[in-house]
Amino acid sequence: MVGARYGARMHQINFSKLPPGQVEIRGVCSLNRDSAEAFDRDFNVGFHTDNLDELLSRKDIDVIDVCTPPASHHEIAIRAAEAGKHVIMEKPLTGYFGEPGDPEPIGFKVPRAKMLEGARKNAEAVRDAVRSNGVKFCYAENWVYSPPIIKMRNLMAASKGSVLELRAEENHSGSNSLYSKEWKNMGGGALLRMGAHSVGACLHLKQWEGMQRLGKPIRPVSVIADTADLIHTEASERAKAAGAHKWISSDPTDVEDWANLIIRFEDGSRATVMISDVGLGGLNTRVTAFMTDGVIKANMTSNDAIETYAVDPSVFEKEYFMEKLETKAGWNRPSCDEDWFRGFSQEISDFVQAIREDREPYSGIDLAVDCVNVIYSAYVSSEEGRVVSLD
Repeated sequence: MVGARYGARMHQINFSKLPPGQVEIRGVCSLNRDSAEAFDRDFNVGFHTDNLDELLSRKDIDVIDVCTPPASHHEIAIRAAEAGKHVIMEKPLTGYFGEPGDPEPIGFKVPRAKMLEGARKNAEAVRDAVRSNGVKFCYAENWVYSPPIIKMRNLMAASKGSVLELRAEENHSGSNSLYSKEWKNMGGGALLRMGAHSVGACLHLKQWEGMQRLGKPIRPVSVIADTADLIHTEASERAKAAGAHKWISSDPTDVEDWANLIIRFEDGSRATVMISDVGLGGLNTRVTAFMTDGVIKANMTSNDAIETYAVDPSVFEKEYFMEKLETKAGWNRPSCDEDWFRGFSQEISDFVQAIREDREPYSGIDLAVDCVNVIYSAYVSSEEGRVVSLD
């Protein structure tokens, strides 16, 4: 494991659900040695370090699982590939994080066209390293593995129609990570951090449809987008002045907390993606496919298998409900198994089996690179107010 906090712990939990003997975590690395030591202690790993080379040089390690902030992703992936290690990586693959001489904060002062060029360069460098060294790259895009998305694919295959439009959205009330506030750490705001899910799902579904109908993927050809920092608008300040309660935790420095984009595909269809870090009500993740002969709705979070009601939120305070839920008062719908329903368990299982069986994972390097290209082209579109073609 490289990284030892939230993402690494989530991956470890899902590794532990696999049958015994399939995978063993043999070391953890973090620049914060205290975090590495805590991870080692909590999960009985047996080895922790703040030096990545100590893991890469070990012959008894086959895979490097990257759960660090995005600014370090591409460099770690390249070093791991060159050391002959397979790579599991949390999204996003990479981005633009600044260069010597860039004015700060870079989110306000560096042209998006320069960022697109830099992000593409980083992404292609990872793809080149993975391919030239013959290792597997497993892109942790859990939406691809979510049971609702898998069922959506099956229903698409059962019909004879075509997908005319995909509508994907993710919103919640804001990230609490300090890294999420600054472009130089995250490589963007809500569009990159959260939108990678929605964009990735839309690209995956159209590519899958193309393989089923045409024998080749249906590729994106252009994007148009708008982005904003809504929590620092006149509307938000007016509510603050009136004494409205501040439930929303979003407080970006130089990144966006809201985005809306439209992707055009080569068959003329569209995908609409809506992202928000300022949406109350818990995590909301949905994809809808509007087809020539039907409509399919996939909901990866809220479901009514279990419903609760409480006047006082302390009634259920000891039990986890769902990510980003602000209160357990009133009516709520706790997730029965959030990791399974959102695809985290299935992605880890596929990654391990892909490496053991010497095959490509269902979510791999090409989807990761495509997401970077689309999202950074959307940043250019938002800044320049035009449709941006995708190379």
